[in-house]
Amino acid sequence: MEDVEMTISKKDFTLNILNGISLGVVVTLVPAALTGQLMKALLGVFPLGAAVISMTNFTMSLLAAVSGFCVGHLFKFNMIQTSAVAAAAMIGAGVIKQTTQGFVLSGTGDVINTALTITVAVLVAQFIGNKFKNYTVLLLPLLVIVIAGGIGLTTLPFIKMVTTFIGMAIKNLVTLQPILMGALMGMIFAVLIVSPISSVGIATAVGLSGIAAGSANLGIVAGSFTLAIMGSSVNSLGTTLAHFVGTPKIQMANMLEKPFLFIPVMINAAVLGAIGAIFNIQGTAMSAGFGFSGLIGPMAALGAMKVDGAALVLVTVLFLILPILLGLLAKYVFVKKTKRIVPKDLLIQV
Repeated sequence: MEDVEMTISKKDFTLNILNGISLGVVVTLVPAALTGQLMKALLGVFPLGAAVISMTNFTMSLLAAVSGFCVGHLFKFNMIQTSAVAAAAMIGAGVIKQTTQGFVLSGTGDVINTALTITVAVLVAQFIGNKFKNYTVLLLPLLVIVIAGGIGLTTLPFIKMVTTFIGMAIKNLVTLQPILMGALMGMIFAVLIVSPISSVGIATAVGLSGIAAGSANLGIVAGSFTLAIMGSSVNSLGTTLAHFVGTPKIQMANMLEKPFLFIPVMINAAVLGAIGAIFNIQGTAMSAGFGFSGLIGPMAALGAMKVDGAALVLVTVLFLILPILLGLLAKYVFVKKTKRIVPKDLLIQV
């Protein structure tokens, strides 16, 4: 097995980890977001929709493994190294549960701990290289899985505590004045959705619901459209649509590399979150974490209303028209007028 010699900066190392996880999210979470609500609505006339739902839900549990494969590819690892990183990631994610009947997959795992485990796995794989010569193919997978996976299992409970703490802090915002709470909730979830933290995990962990969930959802919607529109001139149509049809987490690496990108996202998220609170837009934990993806947000908002013409118009305005207008305004102010942001800052390389 050939040794993989790599000279890589700390910056590129971090970006490879974050980009790999972002691509993993696109591959594993977006299909369920796109088909979930649609298939449920069509079950009466399309029974095979249940199979589609099962397949996409299963794929969500492979987030850690797919992220590990993507990271390995970005580091130009060989197949043995890449597979070992992916296996360790699954262990550290906490997605595998052991029962008396064997192992089962549960949820998507903790994204932060997944990133930590993948980082350790990459470092171990790089350190080993081809030191064991002909025995590398036997020993490298064992050492990567045991060392990185073991560290991941050790840190998992503590990382979950941090995630839960963040969630409880967010939930306490509900006790504030509704409009201010809506703005804050919108900003927080707009930031979470483009961070290594799982917005769905946070929302689910604290049982976010009602106006708080609606504002959080609208914050994600605003951030999605803002990023898509500001980067539309350098990204393909499919990539641009993926920001809100899929997830804006594909911009995670760019956001962390260029923190100023958070400014227009947070401003628009605060505006739309506050407006959502004014109009009593509500949601669920799932809608709060997914935003516009798969129409989960709009469907959840409609589900809490008396569905009529006025409701449809309100949801269309808040979830489509206003986000587009806010995105265009952000592009005019930050890209064209002040030139604080250049479209290349939002380039997604797939």
